[in-house]
Amino acid sequence: MHYEEDCVGRMALPDDVLYGVHSARAAVNFPFKQKTHPQLIAAMLLIKKAAALTNMHGGTLAPDKGQAIVAACDELLTGAHAEAFIVPAIQGGAGTSTNMNVNEVVAHLATRNTGLAIHPNDDVNQGQSTNDTYPSAGKVAALRLLPDVLDAIMDLQNALLAKADEYCDVIKVGRTQLQDAVPTTYGKVFSAYAHMFDRDLRRLRFAADALREMSLGGTAIGTGINASTYYQQHIVAEVSKQSGLHLRQAADMSDAIQNTDELAEFSGAFKSLAINLNKLSNDLRLLASGPQAGLGELVLPARQAGSSIMPNKINPVIPEAVNQVAFAVIGNDVAITMATQNGQLELNAFEPLTFAKLYEDEEELTAAMQMLTAFCIKGIKVNVAACRHAVEHSAVAATVLAPYIGYRTTTKLIKEALATKRSVRDLIVEKNLLPESTVSQLFSNAALLGQDVETNKLRATGR
Repeated sequence: MHYEEDCVGRMALPDDVLYGVHSARAAVNFPFKQKTHPQLIAAMLLIKKAAALTNMHGGTLAPDKGQAIVAACDELLTGAHAEAFIVPAIQGGAGTSTNMNVNEVVAHLATRNTGLAIHPNDDVNQGQSTNDTYPSAGKVAALRLLPDVLDAIMDLQNALLAKADEYCDVIKVGRTQLQDAVPTTYGKVFSAYAHMFDRDLRRLRFAADALREMSLGGTAIGTGINASTYYQQHIVAEVSKQSGLHLRQAADMSDAIQNTDELAEFSGAFKSLAINLNKLSNDLRLLASGPQAGLGELVLPARQAGSSIMPNKINPVIPEAVNQVAFAVIGNDVAITMATQNGQLELNAFEPLTFAKLYEDEEELTAAMQMLTAFCIKGIKVNVAACRHAVEHSAVAATVLAPYIGYRTTTKLIKEALATKRSVRDLIVEKNLLPESTVSQLFSNAALLGQDVETNKLRATGR
């Protein structure tokens, strides 16, 4: 055992650990199971490496110490000594515990590797504050997780468009307010779902651009105190180079450190994506309901038995799981909203919660979309016979008659058809309201979908 001391007092630590007194106190004070996300740790290490390089070039950090810090960061970035990062994701102190955990591990590893006396604060944290490093690292981590989300959206879109192409000519009854409406096709249905996610891609890319603004160099509350002019002018460019991300320095450091509305906007884009996934999943479950007593228009891939008591019952478990991820993301957005609006004065203390929830959104939404695409969308079958039967027996299909026999007469025909369980088509021929050839043309697929040029000519001429 050995002792380390901080402003609170002395604390005994095992000899073989890389973390120090600040990390150990945080682990005791915050007894939460969720650890700081590995991507956030990696982003912090990347910043520590960039800071060491910048301070060496600026002449404020001795080259031997700087090189030792860089080498330690590189070693840790391989995933080595991951057990040394012991601080929970949720913590008081606006991320100070995570920053110090990284500072201590880097310093102790650099000292162990070289024999140099590397100090966590004076050397590893030189030119920095938790105020600017933690939110900057948090944004870098979020940006690094985002490509998987975007790829999953595009894969889902492609699967939906493939279904739109496969079933482009399959006519079905449209529904509004869960009541029968005019016919449409499954080509249009699947295409509409696919294009819905175009807006999610645009929202996420737009919101992500704001995350590229870094407050690095602002140190405590944006003042730049204890950072050299060289460091302030070069640190963001170095982090951008090391990360491969196109980062830029914030125009107003005080604003960048105290206000986190860009994170709320980013969360809002995930909420919109969750809403769209929820809508799609609800529709799939409804359209596949039955199979005997529901709509039964879609047949979803059978993934597992759905009941411990009812033989051969198959439930829509994949869309149901997506629903639950969507609910969680929407709930996370509420938490992030609260964390954003409750930041006070010169610093938001609640970014640990914000980042934890954002990373959860990115990972869970990615997994949910990959699951939905692979285990559901690609294997969906349309029950063509059921769709055609519903169209032929839907009185609302008679809407095409209104321009020829009038709205009131059409309404009466629909009521009679429903009461007698006969088709409107048979009734209009029986009552000799229109020639049978015209009726056949009006009830063709093209006419029912508003695509029949000849029918539109008839309507225009009044014949």
